[in-house]
Amino acid sequence: MNDYTMIKVLILVEHYLPGYKSGGALRTIVNMVEHLGGEFDFWIITSDRDSGDDVSYPNICVDQWNLIGDTHVYYLSPEQRSLSNIGSLICKTHHDILYLNSFFDPVFTIRPLLARRIRKLPQRPVILAPRGEFSEGAINLKKWKKSGYMLLANIMGLYKNLVWQASSDFEVNDIHRNMRIVESQVVVAPDVLQHLKPLNDNKIFHCRLTTEPLKICFLSRISPIKNLDYALLILSKVSVSIIFEIYGPIEDKIYWSLCQSIIKTLPSSVKVNYKGCVENNHVNDMFRNYDLFLFPTKGENFGHVILESILAGTPLLIANTTPWRNLEKLGIGWDFPLDRPDEFITAIENVASIGKNEYMKLRSRVRNYGEKEVNDSSILDANRQLLLKVSVDNK
Repeated sequence: MNDYTMIKVLILVEHYLPGYKSGGALRTIVNMVEHLGGEFDFWIITSDRDSGDDVSYPNICVDQWNLIGDTHVYYLSPEQRSLSNIGSLICKTHHDILYLNSFFDPVFTIRPLLARRIRKLPQRPVILAPRGEFSEGAINLKKWKKSGYMLLANIMGLYKNLVWQASSDFEVNDIHRNMRIVESQVVVAPDVLQHLKPLNDNKIFHCRLTTEPLKICFLSRISPIKNLDYALLILSKVSVSIIFEIYGPIEDKIYWSLCQSIIKTLPSSVKVNYKGCVENNHVNDMFRNYDLFLFPTKGENFGHVILESILAGTPLLIANTTPWRNLEKLGIGWDFPLDRPDEFITAIENVASIGKNEYMKLRSRVRNYGEKEVNDSSILDANRQLLLKVSVDNK
């Protein structure tokens, strides 16, 4: 129940519910609203369509406020995304904090900051969460274009007097490496995690037979930063039978063509299927059907999809480019540098050889670790304190 004394947080994010194709920022905001919606008054401005779609979501009112659960959401059409229109909408929507969820988003970050720079917005504190855009893997994609924009933005003072939200100490380092800001401007508040879904033992303990092909999945946007082509090249060198199934929206068609060309060269022992997109409420069920999650991403500030795999009890084989580290020591998977492909290959072959009882224990450890993470109250409290501190400091 909202009440007038609540701090009102106006969130701008490229995609929100009922969308499900865009990944991390969407899930973080959904989780934040679910967990903290009783303490803060969240209002959201977002796109009227899902990532890659040409039409608006059904059953929403475009270019006006909608009540989604207890949250007000404004679904902005492409025709209404000019700097003046976005600035006007922000001005008309009373708020105590403006919360942006990207550094490079031209519509939902850059235009609001331009409006702020030319004094078309009310003087309110701004939180900016770059959501992994400064990771080494992300920044190296279209590097010269991004470097040019960052230089121009610094000259213009576009990002002055912001509070930067980092999801981990790794992201703090990424932000400082790319932006000339003082240490006190960056606050660590990890991505808010989802509610834990109860599972019975039969669902947790998906069991594989060593006589069957190893079932491996990949779930993410199909774009260069997610590194699907690397995963395929790894699979081309394994000595065991594999069924590899790919889930996620095709964000970059040229990159997908590259991946398809690699698929055609794979040995007959590796069967690959593209399975399309998975809605959020089916992701856990999907993961439980696989023996291993292969995700050699070039960089994640958090990696909600990694947590989804953990909560399903599915072991991980990922790159060491995310905050999920030391997985082998924890007994829940493996994280390797991308310049050591042989270690990925060895891990896959080792999983294929694990017996039934040992594999069941592995899945149990993975799920138990996920339960501890989701029940970590310090994560939610860090986000609560961030919003409270920013609001208080402005008074």
